[in-house]
Amino acid sequence: MSVDLSSSPWPKKRSIDSTTSLVLAYHVPAQHNIRRAAHAALHAWGNGHDYAETLVERHAQRYQLSASDRGLLNAIIFGVLRHRRVLDAIISEMRRGKLDNDARDLLRIGLFQILILNIADHAAVNETVDAGKSNIRGLLNACLRRAAGQKAKLLEALDDLPPAELYSHPDWLYKRWRKHYGADAAIVLMQWNQEPAENYARYNPLSKQPCPLENPLPDTPGFYPIEGAVPMKLIRDGIIYMQDPATRHCVEMLSPTPGEIILDACAAPGGKAALIAAAMENQGTLVATDSNEKRLPRLRENLERLHITCAEISQHDWLEVAPDAWRQHFDGILLDVPCSNSGVLRRRVDARWRMLPKDLSDLPVVQRKILENAVPCVKSGGRIVYSTCSIEPEENSILIKRFLVDHPEFTLITEKQILPNVDQTDGAYCALLKKS
Repeated sequence: MSVDLSSSPWPKKRSIDSTTSLVLAYHVPAQHNIRRAAHAALHAWGNGHDYAETLVERHAQRYQLSASDRGLLNAIIFGVLRHRRVLDAIISEMRRGKLDNDARDLLRIGLFQILILNIADHAAVNETVDAGKSNIRGLLNACLRRAAGQKAKLLEALDDLPPAELYSHPDWLYKRWRKHYGADAAIVLMQWNQEPAENYARYNPLSKQPCPLENPLPDTPGFYPIEGAVPMKLIRDGIIYMQDPATRHCVEMLSPTPGEIILDACAAPGGKAALIAAAMENQGTLVATDSNEKRLPRLRENLERLHITCAEISQHDWLEVAPDAWRQHFDGILLDVPCSNSGVLRRRVDARWRMLPKDLSDLPVVQRKILENAVPCVKSGGRIVYSTCSIEPEENSILIKRFLVDHPEFTLITEKQILPNVDQTDGAYCALLKKS
């Protein structure tokens, strides 16, 4: 593998976390303080409240931000989380001693604008300082003005950082990937995660409308890269659905056909269920369940908008035994189980900071329980596809091998591991198990 170990830890300026180039030439309107909203969101995230995506939307509404202002808010929040460790390394160079959380978050916000977004220094400094409490404004002003005047020196010093710090990943995760994949591949994987995720759309054939998109991905029929603004009307009309190409592998492996009875056990928000329904041509029955009742309205809304008429939606926690009516009921089952998200850290930026080493012993217990509770529900001769968005063997191949030892009635037909730095999509794993 050819590895560019000198690659910058900063994302390419062609795209900053799904915002447009408007962000890079941004002029801050006086009536809004987007930095204040970003600070409030990062404070909430640091206290364990919700995921970053939820916080962006909530604080954009709370501060009544326009679409362009929301774009900058999104860029700052995701950028600070994506580059958290390297921003902290720069802060340590400028400020010795302890910092409270408010001051640190605001310094991260200011440094990200100055060093990465290249927003005008006066806007980045003044607006960030204004977002702080009066007792820390002097500190913020001094540090950020110094950073603005010493950009080249601060960036040059990053060359001496160890890889996990330079590419803002937990040390334990880098060491783990280095052990599994080798040092060079682990660095390439971290570099991949530092790039803003590409946007892709899947054409929905159930819309019965001609596909309006051009230039499909090679060898990936139905998926199209989206440059620039997301075509919201096409989404509202159910003609396309925003979806990474990696989601197709488990559905292709399940290979649902018209007339079958299929279960998508962990279905919300509905992307894979929609792929299943399209393969079934809306003929047969698709049972889509989720453990969280609060996610069902969004699942139902998505499937209805995508013109899916074969779906039955219900709440069920697959850590519990299935209803009797589902015993020996399904021709095929998709189990897209909860996982560490280690294959999608480019897209789910804050997941790397939520992951802990013990998750890779705790999660397989949950995953195996879900798989065990699905076993009685598949017909003889039927199949189960086990799927994750993880690249960790404990959640994937090791779990399946152990399952097969205890279940000789199942045969592993095939399995696939998608690595983001190799396959240039989100990471994923899937295994096809056939019941005798």
